[in-house]
Amino acid sequence: MTLTETTHPSATPTAQAAAPAAPRLASDFFGFQGRLSGPEQAAALRVRTFMETEVRPVADGFWSRAEFPRHLIPALAELGLLGAFVPEVRHFENTAVYRGWIALELARVDAGVATFVGVQSGLAMGAVHVGGSPEQQAWWLPRMATGEVVGAFGLTEPLSGSDSARGLRTTARREGDHWVLRGEKRWIGNGTFADVVVVLAKDVADGQVKGFLVATDSPGFTASKIEDKISLRSVQNADIMLDDVVVPEDRRLPGIRSFRDVATVLRLTRCDVAWQAIGIAVGAYEAALAYALQREQFGKPIAAHQLVQDLLARCVGNITASIALCLQASAMQDEGVQRDEHSALAKSFATSRMRETVGWAREILGGNGIVLEHGVARFFADAEAIYSYEGTRDMNSLIVGRAITGHQAFV
Repeated sequence: MTLTETTHPSATPTAQAAAPAAPRLASDFFGFQGRLSGPEQAAALRVRTFMETEVRPVADGFWSRAEFPRHLIPALAELGLLGAFVPEVRHFENTAVYRGWIALELARVDAGVATFVGVQSGLAMGAVHVGGSPEQQAWWLPRMATGEVVGAFGLTEPLSGSDSARGLRTTARREGDHWVLRGEKRWIGNGTFADVVVVLAKDVADGQVKGFLVATDSPGFTASKIEDKISLRSVQNADIMLDDVVVPEDRRLPGIRSFRDVATVLRLTRCDVAWQAIGIAVGAYEAALAYALQREQFGKPIAAHQLVQDLLARCVGNITASIALCLQASAMQDEGVQRDEHSALAKSFATSRMRETVGWAREILGGNGIVLEHGVARFFADAEAIYSYEGTRDMNSLIVGRAITGHQAFV
């Protein structure tokens, strides 16, 4: 069995007529890929080809060395993956469903590359798109879309994660025509090699969260790589220190005036993280299926054993349910009716099912499931980071619970 099959008959006639359809992933059991338009399917096929030919051969090595393949950034930009949702810089008009599917395609091969794109395109560029002035958008977004400028997003702190709405300790103090930032940030993706970091800090004058474009060569700014991770090893997470960093007023993002504005940026990306989780589940499942078809025990492939087939069927069920949920959530984003609880449920559900799926995939491989060469171990490890970032399962469940009951139970 191959990892791709012919396009599912559920693909829309319009999508099929507009451009040659990309081969459907075998893990796409219900043919959801057919919901993409023709141009979107063609773009998805280009991304899949790039990930298979350029990323898969090097992914394990960079993961093992805890290095990021920075040489791939120009190609990611050429594929239109940086700023795909920003009208001013995107390569073609596309949907949130397409962007979610692309997150799946990236994470299916390498969650580290998917995370880089999510940070650059979703969080850093998203913050400029949502909160930047027209002048800031005109200067920063094109440069970030080409990869000339690498961005990062500084929200999480050593003592503030899930409670960022209230618990930010990094401060910003206005002094004439500039601001002075002081504090710490942690787990900042791209942080060790970014050119600019969107830093969220609390204004000491009014207590509101504001956003700043902080150049990483600013005096008082230091970024230190977080070492010894067991998950997303290729992602360059940093501890950042801001020791009275001076930021000009024209580097403040005027559209970010409170945490409510920050939440708007996070809302743009949370559903994409759910799609990333599906991609990790798909990658682990595909590796487990390929292994099961060639590994023999008791005189036949283990894929012919009932218990292995049961695990594979469970994996497909989780993947299918997660795609269906995320597809609807992304479609609601396209329609402008998605609310926080919708993206929260998608992220909570998809990451929980991902965690189950990678566990079952590793189980199919037995002891071989914990070494990189058989294709499951990296997904198994990376799933743990995806499970936690962009809102833990617990916090997203409480967002959904608030919508269901009308009662807030965060504290």
